[in-house]
Amino acid sequence: MITQQQLTAWLDTLCPMHVMLDATGHVTSVGPTLQKLRPDAPMVGQRFLELFELTRPRTVTNVAGLLAHAGAKLHLQLRDEPRTALKGVAVATGQGAIVNLSFGISVLDAVRDYALTNSDFAATDLTIELLYLVEAKSAAMEASRTLNQRLQGAKIAAEEQAFTDTLTGLKNRRAMEHVLSRKVTGPEPFALMNLDLDFFKAVNDTMGHAAGDHVLQVAARIMVEETRDQDMVARVGGDEFVLMFDGLRDKRRLGGIARRLIARLQEPVSFEDQLCTVSASIGTVISGHSCGRDPGELLQQADMALYASKRAGRGRHTFFDDTLTGCGQAIRHVDDAPSLPGGSAA
Repeated sequence: MITQQQLTAWLDTLCPMHVMLDATGHVTSVGPTLQKLRPDAPMVGQRFLELFELTRPRTVTNVAGLLAHAGAKLHLQLRDEPRTALKGVAVATGQGAIVNLSFGISVLDAVRDYALTNSDFAATDLTIELLYLVEAKSAAMEASRTLNQRLQGAKIAAEEQAFTDTLTGLKNRRAMEHVLSRKVTGPEPFALMNLDLDFFKAVNDTMGHAAGDHVLQVAARIMVEETRDQDMVARVGGDEFVLMFDGLRDKRRLGGIARRLIARLQEPVSFEDQLCTVSASIGTVISGHSCGRDPGELLQQADMALYASKRAGRGRHTFFDDTLTGCGQAIRHVDDAPSLPGGSAA
């Protein structure tokens, strides 16, 4: 003779979401997983139809109606929040009924909402296989996300490296050409400044390339300090730099920047108990103030202004100006500074 206690123990193992009802429809036993849905509200002793609402068939209002649909699929939901949807099937016991419930396709929501694990389901329940698949999918998706993040990071790093001068940390010629090509077709005004270090070759020849590299790094830091965040500083050659100033066409402000750069760059740089001495020649072209209509032409005009500064004695700043004798011919000096004595050409 099977006792009620034995039957309950078997049902807890085989059907952890069962409900056993007496003839009046009161719950006499509830599976551990089902009770986990309402851990603070014991179901034993409660009326089944006060805990669960049958959404299909809707005509069931008592145990007799429930037994009339024995063996048929039942659609239910808990009456209080969260109103978890359930599927079920009922069988008569002679003294009431047993209703076995499951989550159906809402199992993933239930697992999330109630923190269910494999131990909450019967060992043969296909839900366990589904949970394994979900866990595997989650692990695969997380691995994929991690890999994508690493690849994206590597891509960004590679792109950054492709546009960066490794010695100074400034943008390189490729980056400068990319930005300049975009600026010449845009509506915003800008100024382009070509800067060359005077007497830099003498530093390399007399003190070595390590000293020259140190001078370039110091010069790069000075140029960054004298420009705004939205401006661009690029090293485009050995000792040649290009600076671009967004929205800036005022000659007085540009001249002030050039004078500060020249003054700071001609200060001696200490390297291994020796002093490295250079200066800077600068040429500037302003968008809309020249005949330049493409990047190459603007760079050529800035270069012409730069070499006008060098011919005038170095350590000077010159604006390109075509208002006197025509495009590409008139160069007007507006900022002069004494050149450094001695040294060879840059």
